[in-house]
Amino acid sequence: MPKAVGLMGYYIALEGIEGTGKSSLQQAIGAWLETEGHEVIFVREPGGGPTGEAIRNILLHDDLDVSPWAEALLFAAQRAQLAQDTIRPALARGAWVIGDRSVYSSLAYQAVGRGLGVAEVRAVNEAGLQGTWPDFVVLLTVSPEVGLRRQAVADRIGAEGIVFQSAVDEAFAALAAAEPDRFVTVDTERQFDDVVVDVCAAIKERW
Repeated sequence: MPKAVGLMGYYIALEGIEGTGKSSLQQAIGAWLETEGHEVIFVREPGGGPTGEAIRNILLHDDLDVSPWAEALLFAAQRAQLAQDTIRPALARGAWVIGDRSVYSSLAYQAVGRGLGVAEVRAVNEAGLQGTWPDFVVLLTVSPEVGLRRQAVADRIGAEGIVFQSAVDEAFAALAAAEPDRFVTVDTERQFDDVVVDVCAAIKERW
């Protein structure tokens, strides 16, 4: 998907199943980019702003019976708000946006993990994002067993178990294979510093 007109910055998304260290890596990449002279904006999904954080509470922490399609639409709603309020303005002024998850999480978790269909979930998100799609996706990999063990506290989706995580893991691999120009895959079952070096090198090679 091409960059939306008028968006001059770069949008990098960190993706993967539970326990890949996305949040820690986000901070490390951002610190490196700042030393390179770039303005860096951090975002997370679900979340971002009052609307996104309220939806995050429903999706991840509340003990509610959320249906698969309600879950997918809530993710799409917070993502549309985040794109409008934070991501597009940052990209328009030339900043780098580093996302802890993105629309690709919905294509893996809801479209495949929940069985809703990739085309269907993609269409819902495309309508809300209006072209605000990641320029580059770093797919962080870890075995589902190791990833689940790394979780400090499992949220509602992270507690789904090994069968669900394995399906999501396979979905991410398929997404990366389908869009090789957008994705780079990095193994996180190594020392954190080595992962940071490899991710920064991949970003530098791309730009």
